[in-house]
This record gives sequence, structure tokens and C-alpha cells, in this order.
Amino acid sequence: MSHDVAVLGAGMHPWGKWGRPFATYGVAAARQALADAGVDWADVDLVVGGETVRNGYAGYVAGATFAQALGWNGARVATSYAACATGAQAIDTARARILAGLCDVALVVGADTTPKGFLAPNAGERYDDPDWLRFRLLGMTNPAYFALYARRRMDLYGATPEDFAKVKVKNAQAGLANPNARYRKAVTVEEVLGSAVVADPLHLLDICATSDGGAALVLTSMDYARSRGIASPVRVRAVSTVTPTFPQTVIEMPNFATDSSGTVPAGERTFKESIAHAAYEEAGIGPEDVDVAEVYDLSTALELDWYEDIGLCKRGEAERLIRSGETALGGRVPVNPSGGLASFGEAVPAQALAQVCELTWQLRGQAEGRQVEDASVGVTANQGLFGHGSSVLLST
Repeated sequence: MSHDVAVLGAGMHPWGKWGRPFATYGVAAARQALADAGVDWADVDLVVGGETVRNGYAGYVAGATFAQALGWNGARVATSYAACATGAQAIDTARARILAGLCDVALVVGADTTPKGFLAPNAGERYDDPDWLRFRLLGMTNPAYFALYARRRMDLYGATPEDFAKVKVKNAQAGLANPNARYRKAVTVEEVLGSAVVADPLHLLDICATSDGGAALVLTSMDYARSRGIASPVRVRAVSTVTPTFPQTVIEMPNFATDSSGTVPAGERTFKESIAHAAYEEAGIGPEDVDVAEVYDLSTALELDWYEDIGLCKRGEAERLIRSGETALGGRVPVNPSGGLASFGEAVPAQALAQVCELTWQLRGQAEGRQVEDASVGVTANQGLFGHGSSVLLST
């Protein structure tokens, strides 16, 4: 049985700090996606919205919020939450209903309005909330975690601050050609290393910002796409939303420690390795087939981890890839040709959707100024708090 669904439309509201309600960005992105698909809003029979939940508190009733903002049309609604992987889970919800024959046309939307600075905890005493506890007990902001992962790469594989800086230089160069990117300015290694140290060894320009923004997709059954005369649309071939396997021997945010492998041995793959592996397995495609990737570069060092986690190279070889230019535009497998979070910043419910928008444009040959030549297979990788992994695999 084919698990493919068609991506008929993709749309985005530019990232930035606009100070408007999140629904404004989501509606703008949705209207772009509908126009791109050539689908009328009245023909949408499912709306899936990505929800924001910060530090244990629910954010927005997203599915119904977007449906109302677009004008009630009787569509069914759903709301998904998976922290930073929310958008991929929303895609999976829509895909499941399409494949079950319960829906032909689904609109998937994510949007966010973020606070200034890093994502700090809300007020209140919540001793059963691990995300709140890490701030209260350890003072552990996101950048501090990112620095721990960076230090781990340095200790295990000999990574250097210059390697991390090269990731920022690469992504900033790609972001220059992306009209939806918030930061469109080239930087040098020297400028990255000269920016303020936030959490050693990471500098300000090594870490992504928080942003406002929105992204949307129109997903349909393959039969519906063919009925519209679209014989070869970009297809979602697989969606992975796997959780970790015990024991976890590499720390994951917001946990304070790893599991012990004293009695139960660690598995064949780490959590992050299992995310893309599940998508490859479902689609019958391997990492050797990937032409372009969008990965979750919360920090420059984390992007290097993803090279290995999605199978672009063996463990400990990511530094070789960034030094040789293999993951830059024109390289063997360009990574984050959108500019990544380095150029966009985090807009939590939208960012996994934004990755799929970028790959859709890449596989169509529409990524002007940042196009990966002859791209036919793309993969995303993303991770949210509390064991939310996500990978979406697309092909022509």
C-alpha cells in the first residue's frame, strides 16, 4: 500500500518580530498555500493547526482558530502539539486521514508570536513540570543545553569553534536568497567568533533567535491531485514521529541526566539517529538517495550532529563535511539551503512546516537563488521537548 500524499501548496509568512497575533501569520501563510495549490478554501475538508505549549501551559486552540480566521466552511479540525516538532505531527495527522479515505484536501498551518529573548518559563510553581524545573533548579536555558552538546562534540570528535562558525557562515549565505528569512546578511568566521560568548563555546551568532512567523501546506490524496491534472506532484513519502527507546544514554532537553545502561544495554541507535531512520525505512529510501536536507539548527553545533544522525556521514565525520563544503549549496548534499534557523529563528509550531515548504520548492525547482540542482529527494529532521522526534521525507 502506498503511503504517499501530494503536496499541492506551500506558503509562508516571513519570519521576524512583527508583534501581531499568531493567527495573522497563519492566515497569510494559509492563503498563500491555497493559491499555490489552486484550491478554494471552500474545498478544504480538514484543517490541522499546530499548537504552542510553553512550560506546561497550552497556547492556542489552533485548528479551530485558523478555521474561524479563514471563515467557517464546515471543515473538520484537529490540533497537534509536539513542541518544536509540532508541524510534522500536524502533517502526519492530515496524512493519516487522507490515507484512510476520510479526507481529500487538508490544510496544515502553524504560526507563532514569540516573547523577546530565549523561551523562558511562565510564572508559577510547577514541581511536576521538568521544563520548568530545569530553569528553577539549574538555571538551564536553551543556549546552555546547546553549549553542552557543542562541548560534547569537541571532546568526542575534535570539533572546534571555527567548525561551528562555518555552519553559520554557510546558512547565512543561503539565507541571503530567501525572501522569508528574518536575517539576510552574510557573515564571516571571524565575525561569528568575535560575537559575544553566550554559553561557552557558543557565541551569539552560533545560536538561533526566537521569531514570529507562519507556514502552511495543502496536502491531498494522490487521486485528487490527478483529478486536477497534476500527474507528478511533490509527495510526502514518509513521516516519522518516533519516541526514544530506553535507555537513553545521551541527554535530551529538558532532562537533567541520562538513563543507566548498567542492566539494560543501549540500543543500536540513539534517539536522534532513530528519527530519520524510521522515515527512510517507511519510504524504502536510504540516506545515500538524499539530495537536500533541512535540519534543526538551534545551534551551529547541533547541525553537525544532525549530519551524522540522518546518515550523511559516519559518526565523528561531520566536521569533515562542513570543512569540505559538502553541505553547502553546490556541495554533495546541501543542508539548510533555506538558511535554517540561523536565518529564520524559532517560531515553534511553524518551523517543521517551514522545512517541508522549503523542500517542496526545492523539489519543484522553485527555490530561486538557492536552488539545489536536480533535487528529487529531500528529508527533514526536527526534535521537540519531551521525546518528540520528527522527520518528513519527500520526493518527486
